[in-house]
Amino acid sequence: MSRRPGHPARSVTAAAAALAAIGALTAVAAPASAHTPAHPHAAARHVLLLSVDGLHQSDLAWYIAQHPHSALAQLTMGGVEYTHAATTNPSDSFPGMVGQVTGGDPGTTGVYYDDTYSSALLPAGTTKCTGAKPGTEVDLTEDLDKNPDSLDAGQGLSGLPGSILQMTGDPAGLIDPSKLPVDAKTCRPLYPHSYLRVNTVFNVVRTAGLRTAWSDKHAAYDILNGPSGKGIQDLFTPEINSKATGYAAGDWTKDNAATEQYDGYKVQAALNEIDGFDHSRTHKVGTPAVFGMNFQSVSTAQKLPASDGLTGGYRTKGVPGPLVVKNLGFVDQQVGALLTELRKQRLADSTTVILSAKHGQSPTDPKALTRIDDGPLLDGLNTAWKTAHPGSGDLVAHAVDDDAMLIWLTDRSQAAADFAKAYLLAQSGTGNDIDGKARPFTASGLKTLHAGADAARYFHARPGDSRVPDLVGITQYGVVYTGGKGKIAEHGGAHADDLDVPLVVSGAVTPRGVRVNGPVRTTQIAPTILRLLGLDPQDLDAVRVEHTRALPLR
Repeated sequence: MSRRPGHPARSVTAAAAALAAIGALTAVAAPASAHTPAHPHAAARHVLLLSVDGLHQSDLAWYIAQHPHSALAQLTMGGVEYTHAATTNPSDSFPGMVGQVTGGDPGTTGVYYDDTYSSALLPAGTTKCTGAKPGTEVDLTEDLDKNPDSLDAGQGLSGLPGSILQMTGDPAGLIDPSKLPVDAKTCRPLYPHSYLRVNTVFNVVRTAGLRTAWSDKHAAYDILNGPSGKGIQDLFTPEINSKATGYAAGDWTKDNAATEQYDGYKVQAALNEIDGFDHSRTHKVGTPAVFGMNFQSVSTAQKLPASDGLTGGYRTKGVPGPLVVKNLGFVDQQVGALLTELRKQRLADSTTVILSAKHGQSPTDPKALTRIDDGPLLDGLNTAWKTAHPGSGDLVAHAVDDDAMLIWLTDRSQAAADFAKAYLLAQSGTGNDIDGKARPFTASGLKTLHAGADAARYFHARPGDSRVPDLVGITQYGVVYTGGKGKIAEHGGAHADDLDVPLVVSGAVTPRGVRVNGPVRTTQIAPTILRLLGLDPQDLDAVRVEHTRALPLR
């Protein structure tokens, strides 16, 4: 991810053959559940949500065609597959995950990316708020951790990484409040859960007296707790961007084997929860009504040029290369282990499994890759602005550029947005291709650039909303903004490679072997979860605002 101005910038292998998962969702009658559904006609007592970062619908279809007896094939054939599902736009992890559990898009949730800007909040560390000038970065990444270099985010566990399952299930305490933006009204640090404008399925499920759990990659996923701050009873968040013990490449994402190891910790946490324990297997608490995790290893296999002796990315358009193929197999094995454990615990008939992804990854055509250093483009924009407006400061307040361009300006007028748009669309230069060879670009690598009021309309946000970007750039296909040659794909954009993700709902309350080819969205997962559990989707704020419908199950 390229961030401006300056932003500081892995399994317990579950042993389960794919065939062991055959019939896992339907074969065994369930005993008395850990909870009673709130609705007398609800057949699902548990929903296991699995998100695989970077996974495309085309990847799932390719893998199943190659492995028709795999766990992923059995999961898909055992339920409803939506072949034209789209994630949120921007296609980043934070809006993607927030959308799955709220039913809302960024214009409603207020969450546009993991690293954004608000013109209404005060900078971190502000203690005297009267008269303070608002406008600050809102960083929801590893930078919030008390110790971002440690797998436990600074909890201080001994024996890491092996002891990581002893990490707290309340990661808000691992966030350094001095790094949080400050609420201008209360003059207090604003935690991620308070930044979210709407409630989550976890809030609704807890209100109904049922148990909740989730596993994700930063302590900042406290945001999924929702406005109450109490939505998830057991939130396990080992830090993905910490230093990977035993690997020389850097953090857990820089070596694909490390990422698999990292994913394995979260799989083990989910297995413990299926068995009725908390994630650490310390306390017997009952299997949650809603729980799950996200996988990272497919995403790193798509981004890394090579790792562990295998080439990353795609061979040709949409055809996975060796490292991606390896990680599809890894995810399949882990999913198989989870399905097998559901059967072992006699929970298969009372559990619905939902498989999707927070985002895809672009480009899947290696020949299309154009890497562009966005730093000179933004520096040039600032210089041009100051030249045209003597005495003024930088125009760019904050920017996040992956395979999209999101820019927040210090001057939020339409005139300033139009100035920036004209400048950026006039820029040409030279980037580099998949082989590192020079490749020219035009219009800053952009196909379309929405500015000012047009950017707000693009996101269906209120004009003048304090969080919406002032410029939203849709890149030319294949463009990735990066200053180096260390990545060959990214997400965040609006191309099909970013948005087209798998969506499978399988198990309790679902028919078998149904294929839905019409368009659906991952925001529909949230009301579907509540409907499966016999709860009211209208209890979700974003569902009421956006009229988000539950997924058609028949």
